Amino acid sequence: MSPAMIEIRPATEADTAQILQFIRELARYERLEHEVVATEAQLRETLFGPRPYAEVLIASAAHEPVGFALFFHNYSTFRGQPGIYLEDLYVKEHMRGQGVGRQLLRQLARLAIERRCARLEWAVLEWNAPSIAFYRNLGAQPLEDWRTFRLTGAALEQLGA
Repeated sequence: MSPAMIEIRPATEADTAQILQFIRELARYERLEHEVVATEAQLRETLFGPRPYAEVLIASAAHEPVGFALFFHNYSTFRGQPGIYLEDLYVKEHMRGQGVGRQLLRQLARLAIERRCARLEWAVLEWNAPSIAFYRNLGAQPLEDWRTFRLTGAALEQLGA
């Protein structure tokens, strides 16, 4: 498929149900579907409410939504500049290899440049060899010296008490 046939646009509140569907499909692909507890109401509030916490790009081909990228800003103290963190990138299975993921990442790179960001970064599951190969092909490099840590649930509550 030609890149000109793929439309990338910012999501609107009307896309909330589609975004949740993409999240569920991504979770199924990552073997994490049991962890999805987000609702349309939560997404509507956190993506399109008075204080949006993230942004979404929707990719369409022939007016059919075929993928999305959900991202938000982070900040580099060393660089003194914002960055973009890509939380989710997903392309429907039948559209993989058609340039949709590349177009979504290209648009994110353009946004990063326009917004004077120092970097665009994301995480990928270690077993996801097709995605790792795709990212390496784009010129992305893994951060071998860094580990991701997370506080959630009871540990988060205990620390915050």
